[in-house]
Amino acid sequence: MATIDEDLGQFERDIRQLKIEYDQYFGGGRKRPPTEIEWRLDILVKRYAERGGELKFAQRFRFNNLSQTYAKYKDVFRKKIAQKEEGKIQRHFGAAAKEIEAARAKKEAEDLAATVGESRTFRMTCSEPERETEKVDQLYQAFLQAKQTAGEPTGKLSRSSFNEFVLKKTKELQKQKNCRDVEYVVETVDGQVKLKALVKS
Repeated sequence: MATIDEDLGQFERDIRQLKIEYDQYFGGGRKRPPTEIEWRLDILVKRYAERGGELKFAQRFRFNNLSQTYAKYKDVFRKKIAQKEEGKIQRHFGAAAKEIEAARAKKEAEDLAATVGESRTFRMTCSEPERETEKVDQLYQAFLQAKQTAGEPTGKLSRSSFNEFVLKKTKELQKQKNCRDVEYVVETVDGQVKLKALVKS
């Protein structure tokens, strides 16, 4: 039996492979759409949607991101298949065809990244970080996972320096704004991961 992390790694690889094979199918290099990979992905999504309670926080965060990416791809592919069946896909030839296809693929990738990026937000509120270690740990995992997903370097990140930052920032804002709760938000904007500290009114 594969571990959850191994399954998630396979999930990520299958999504990439699905996109490659769909591109080949729409480009005329394959006779049939890659339904086998899609079937395998659907089973995995269903399995972990039902077993959500068994996943650790970081695993659930990764699974949700991958599921959203897969759902967006499926939607794009479904529309393209409908266009193909209706004979609406334009055929181009030679260098011009490659240029047009490349531009179209780039735009689709950008649109997809934008829509998927919108949903990558994690929020956590704390007032005593030194006591709420589990919350700070969840925030760290969300921040780390978001950076890895966005392809940003994480080598300089350490749990201790992150804990220190949250503690210092929380106390600083509590003193400045005379508040008790501080909300931390991890979000991906234009492909860049940001960590924001906001005062809860």
